[in-house]
Amino acid sequence: MLYRLMKYVLLGPLLRLFWPTKVTGLENIPESGGAILASNHLAVADSFFMPLYVSRRVTFPAKQEYFTEPGIKGRLKKWFFTGVGQFPIDRSGGSAAQAALDTAIRLLREGRLLGIYPEGTRSPDARLYKGKTGVARIALEARVPVIPVAMVGTESVNPIGSKMWRPRRLEIRFGKPLDFSRYEGLSGDRFIERSITDEIMYALMELSGQEYVDIYAAKAKELLAAEAAGVRPAVPLQPDARDAARLPRSKAG
Repeated sequence: MLYRLMKYVLLGPLLRLFWPTKVTGLENIPESGGAILASNHLAVADSFFMPLYVSRRVTFPAKQEYFTEPGIKGRLKKWFFTGVGQFPIDRSGGSAAQAALDTAIRLLREGRLLGIYPEGTRSPDARLYKGKTGVARIALEARVPVIPVAMVGTESVNPIGSKMWRPRRLEIRFGKPLDFSRYEGLSGDRFIERSITDEIMYALMELSGQEYVDIYAAKAKELLAAEAAGVRPAVPLQPDARDAARLPRSKAG
């Protein structure tokens, strides 16, 4: 109920008015059945704009802190994120993280659309970073296609650290579905899961036009923070020659 109210009455019309968005490739989203919408992640705004233009309901995993903050503000956050169909994910690893993966797989098997950011966190500088392999495991276990989604321009709507949203023209590109059924039964194979993830990231790189950096976004944030403190070099503009050959692509053939 809250999802539809936000999308069609309270929030959606305002987003469409102040942030006109060019959308292409909607025909690549199946009309029914489970599928993963794997998107680059530039800003918090991504989770608002992408589902706005998809006729089916999109469910996102959200960081656990949105559901566990104490006080009235915390309860309001939990009510909001639960109401719009998001579920908590523990990014620290272990059994809690596995439980979140199991929830994602269950939702896909129920025929839901699941939005996932393979980078695991927002890009610190609008470049595309190495994907985490959870998306591959979920796709294999649930046996669903992966649709790459390129968000373009959202980093200028609400840059990291900004509380105000700035009117901008945006673009969302939905790519052709990626089918990984050839790897059926190979969930848990790290080599296969890395290959699938690299293939997804390569599709995102081509679709978005972003520069690719072969390290995790979380690590990039650490390096940038350390550089600001004067203790480490900047995140490299490109991977070194040893890594250049694996700018993301499948290694499983």
